[in-house]
Amino acid sequence: MDLPIFWICAVTFAILGYFWVKKKYSFWERHGFVYVKPTFPLGNAWGVGWKKHNSEFFQDLYREMKGKDVIGGMYFLTSPSAVVLDLDFLKTMLIKDFQYFHDRGLYINERDDPLSGNLFALRGQKWKVMRGKLSPTFTSGKMKMMHSTIIGVALEFQKALEPHAQRGEEIELKDFLSRFTTDVIGNCAFGIECNSLKDPDTEFRRIGRKIFDFPPLGMLKAIFMTIFPEAARTLRLKFNSDTITNFFMNLLRDTIDYREKNNVKRNDFLSLMIQLKNTGKLEGDNTDLGKLTFEELAAQTFVFFGAGFETSSSTMAYTLYELALNQDIQDRVREEVNRVLEKHGGEYTYEACMELKYLERVIQETLRKYPVVDNLIRLVTNDYQLPGSDRVIKKGVGIAIPVYAIHRDPEIYPNPERFDPDRFTEENIQNRHPMAYLPFGEGPRMCIGMRFALMQTRVGLATLLNKYRVQVTQKTPVPMTLAPSNAFLSPVGGMWLRIEKI
Repeated sequence: MDLPIFWICAVTFAILGYFWVKKKYSFWERHGFVYVKPTFPLGNAWGVGWKKHNSEFFQDLYREMKGKDVIGGMYFLTSPSAVVLDLDFLKTMLIKDFQYFHDRGLYINERDDPLSGNLFALRGQKWKVMRGKLSPTFTSGKMKMMHSTIIGVALEFQKALEPHAQRGEEIELKDFLSRFTTDVIGNCAFGIECNSLKDPDTEFRRIGRKIFDFPPLGMLKAIFMTIFPEAARTLRLKFNSDTITNFFMNLLRDTIDYREKNNVKRNDFLSLMIQLKNTGKLEGDNTDLGKLTFEELAAQTFVFFGAGFETSSSTMAYTLYELALNQDIQDRVREEVNRVLEKHGGEYTYEACMELKYLERVIQETLRKYPVVDNLIRLVTNDYQLPGSDRVIKKGVGIAIPVYAIHRDPEIYPNPERFDPDRFTEENIQNRHPMAYLPFGEGPRMCIGMRFALMQTRVGLATLLNKYRVQVTQKTPVPMTLAPSNAFLSPVGGMWLRIEKI
């Protein structure tokens, strides 16, 4: 190719590319919405994952545009996305007009990655059918059935902390808590003694870490799969590694085969899943929920494990962090735990744990300051005309609900950095907008495992605080700095606290 022709082609390509990008970046202006000006090539996403955490990124956008519109526009690379700015519209979106916003827009490839077909990621009718099948397995009655299993692990947790408490050591408590919740979920989801409290390097614990391990290339692949799902499925790309998939599929096949051959029945989640696989019904209930395939069973059990151990351990870690900073609140929680235990003969019965109302408020305030899912994502499934307006949110646009930003909005929660469980008295809850607190989402797609998560969190904290005191040390992250690359809210350097025996 002659040099002049090369340069003519290059300049032409550059000019066409410039106008293509310019048009892409005019999307929100053309549709009449407030937006934050993007910068090519990352749009508004500069610094996310290496300079600031995702939660702080959306908090900045929320603060910049709040009060100017019900949603605000932004760009991820060149793709238009939006941020919810108004709580009344949020209620409309999550409840009244849910049919336009029922999907999360996550990548699914059930052919090559069967674990991706889980309730959290499923879309449309598939999600609706699966939710209907699983909802009866998460009732308060079913949770009560698993309570004794959680208590057994919690008492092992107490013992595991004993030698460190005797010496008044500072420990990275988040790791201990993750081992506790891994053992709880391993027991309740698979009926297996994981023993990660005794051995922190068990296979269950190592696989659990891999689920949320996102190396740089993995992050780039995840972004590609999210933006170009059809191309990714054509290329047979998978979100979960073969190591993770093979571990869970083989474990479930072996466990189910053993239970069915030996007629083993346990009070756990897997037992309920096996009932649905074989009969489409749960024992004691004649409702035909529809049978599960093995792959569907595996995907739901997998997400129960993945979502259950990391989220609850993070909540417990942040609760203990705040109690270490606020010893008066810690003393009040401990006093309540001791009083309720005495009333119930020293036993952590289901009824006793449900009576821990002040501890419940402490957990709620922790979830306000440190929501496990800091942003909820919804995909517009059909063109949506804003109520009372001629403006339309186009099909395919992703909308972020900035939970972290809403929970730290000083107009909703005065002095939001202060840890104050009394924000969650019945009176204060009633005086707030119903969409002002969203740690588990809201509406038909609200977290199905909320009861279980709160139950294991409550039990874990009660058993620890009954025997031990937590205090800050030189290594405690004060003030808190979030690790930018972590999928969840996680402090840089870990959660170091001193634990002492009472």
